[in-house]
Amino acid sequence: MGVDPGLGITGYGVLQMRNNRVSVIEAGTITSKRGLPLEKRLVELYDGIGEILKEFSPRAVVIEDLYSHYKHPKTAIIMGHARGAVFLCAAKQGIPVQSYGATQIKKSLTGNGRASKIQMQKMIKIKLGLSNLPEPPDVAD
Repeated sequence: MGVDPGLGITGYGVLQMRNNRVSVIEAGTITSKRGLPLEKRLVELYDGIGEILKEFSPRAVVIEDLYSHYKHPKTAIIMGHARGAVFLCAAKQGIPVQSYGATQIKKSLTGNGRASKIQMQKMIKIKLGLSNLPEPPDVAD
């Protein structure tokens, strides 16, 4: 299961590998309500991830790593909170979590570590044999 963490929108994709072929089991987003206190938004994220983990029992969770060169330092702090909710939820269910940098993920899929969201969507569509681009873009990240 791949996770693109965010406080407002967290994208996820549950993939399955059979006979050297990857297929999408489910993909979507978990959202939290703006205006709620941080702790309540984190509970919404935690509960949403928990439901998905219980339903699909993935062998591992892959999540975007933090990096320190955010244009807005507060973004890194908020993303850290969101990542913490995902890590905690997975750990409580005994599911290992692996982090990868965004540029590493983008480069492995597109050959370009600075690929745009639309480039990522197009490549995921091709690699997974989807009929449409994965939407919203957070699902592809």
